[in-house]
Amino acid sequence: MNALVALAALALVAAAPPRPSAPAGSCKQCHPSWTVLPRDHPAVKGTTLAACLGCHKPAADAKPDAFSARLHRAHRAPEADCTVCHTLSRGRFGLAGGKKPLGTLAEGDAPLRRAATSWAGSALLDATHAKADVSCAGCHASELPETGAFVANERCLACHGPADALAKATEPAVHPDRNPHRSHLGEIDCTACHHAHAASENYCLNCHPKFEMKQLPGAPR
Repeated sequence: MNALVALAALALVAAAPPRPSAPAGSCKQCHPSWTVLPRDHPAVKGTTLAACLGCHKPAADAKPDAFSARLHRAHRAPEADCTVCHTLSRGRFGLAGGKKPLGTLAEGDAPLRRAATSWAGSALLDATHAKADVSCAGCHASELPETGAFVANERCLACHGPADALAKATEPAVHPDRNPHRSHLGEIDCTACHHAHAASENYCLNCHPKFEMKQLPGAPR
């Protein structure tokens, strides 16, 4: 009886269609029919990341990057295999086919995976940026961000500024002197209140706990 079962299993394996062969770094490793492009998309020669980057240049400014954002949202960590498009060797992290690494991961890729997972689907401010097609480079430029990386005000104001207009838009009607964007402390870091990969908080409440202030995006509900 066991021999018959073994023979049947061998027959099924022999009848199964072979797995599609695709070069390393190719989308066809997971999408053998290459049906991931929109119907009206121009023809693409090749199925590797390099074929996409011919038109979709990696952005280093603070503007939304729909290609990068949608690609990373669709392949959110930790389920996805980041090494299909990225390389990681001796701590150096880069793009497949890239000439130079994007940066060094001193602790391996675990912190980057956690940040990518949060960005792709958390209740924090990073996911708010993800929905607006702002990828990592939108805040961190082209350098690979390290844990606790600082984002300068100029980077935030490139999308949300100018500062005077932002202060005017958030001026309270009842107590105009309680404007978080026109602080009596002078210019403070945007990240004092607005945290990307952690819960945001009203910095003013540290000294003024009785103030009634609007809840920030990405704050605990």
